[in-house]
Amino acid sequence: MSSNRAELLKAKQRVTLIGGIANLFLAMGKVVAGYYGHSQSLIVDGIHSFSDLATDALILLTFKLSGQSADESHPYGHGRFETIATVILGFFLAGLAGGIIWDAAQRLQGEAPLWMPHPWALIAAGASILVKEGLYHYTVHIAHRTRSKLLRANAWHHRSDAISSIVVVIGVAGTLYGYQFADAVAAIVVGLMIAKIGLGLVIESTRELVDTALPSHRVQQIRQAIMESEGVESLHSLRTRQMAGEALVDVHIQVPPEISVSEGHAIADRVRDKLLEEFEEISDVTVHIDAELDLEQSPSSKLPLRNEVLKQLCQAWSHLPYGKQITKLMLHYLEGRIRVEVFLPLSVITPDRPADKIIQQLRDAVKQYKFIDLVQVYFMAEEQNSTKSVQNAPENTARTQ
Repeated sequence: MSSNRAELLKAKQRVTLIGGIANLFLAMGKVVAGYYGHSQSLIVDGIHSFSDLATDALILLTFKLSGQSADESHPYGHGRFETIATVILGFFLAGLAGGIIWDAAQRLQGEAPLWMPHPWALIAAGASILVKEGLYHYTVHIAHRTRSKLLRANAWHHRSDAISSIVVVIGVAGTLYGYQFADAVAAIVVGLMIAKIGLGLVIESTRELVDTALPSHRVQQIRQAIMESEGVESLHSLRTRQMAGEALVDVHIQVPPEISVSEGHAIADRVRDKLLEEFEEISDVTVHIDAELDLEQSPSSKLPLRNEVLKQLCQAWSHLPYGKQITKLMLHYLEGRIRVEVFLPLSVITPDRPADKIIQQLRDAVKQYKFIDLVQVYFMAEEQNSTKSVQNAPENTARTQ
């Protein structure tokens, strides 16, 4: 695990642990204050805070699982655990909202008694509001920093607790002023707000589970960054997907067709490094190199591979006296045919066997192979260990008939 990722994981664990400790003290405080203040709503709110401890434990466990490095069973890492936990927490918030709305509706219809709290409950509820709102802002700050939807869900969980304490305050104050229904009405409004947040988290995280792409404007920025990279002529099949606040990118780039494999690989490395550096959410990039634009299927996909081609070329050139002196052959699979580069030592050229004659003999010998398109011949000066073409390049390059 990289040092930056480890640091972000520690930050997520730390804010969750602090929230858990705060929930423990708040739960005990509200239950005690509700008991002595004769506030049923405050006691229920305290029990709710105790239930938050289980949520915090789930989140800590999730961060431990999702923070593990990639392995054979999970080659892309364990970030989906965080996404799944976010879905669970979203359903929990929606269920909590449903319970609040149902209970309030029962009390408004007279099927359950309205609460008659003591003014002391205002103090405990007010303290809970301050602590929970503070936890919300702290948690949402870390959530933005770490791009964690799960932390953002937990932040809203803290805020839902603060809002439920506001409901207690409204209920207590309303009751003291004679409006006994105020608590129930406020509870329904708050419940609807919490339900919207919870269902929103479920929908957003579910979209992530089915590999939804990054927003279109972000994909366009990635596309532009790739096209600005040196050596990239075009791109296609750009795909992105999200996982626990991070993004994975796959792309095909077209490079000049006759450069070496190592140069093409170097261009791909530069594209990968550029995306990782410029887009903080991107954690993994796979770059496929194309020599030509093949949006669906490469036109060269059914051509014979190197071993078969070499076998046929050796057979075609076996009768030539210099056939066994070929030092290197390069094959370029382009436009559904194969372009061949032949390297010979300069010493094969003699007064009786000029370069033009050698080139023509090599071309004529492979005319039978329709998959061969272009034949280029280079003569190498052995003492300089360098490659030279005889005469002018156009005269040494010919397309077989």
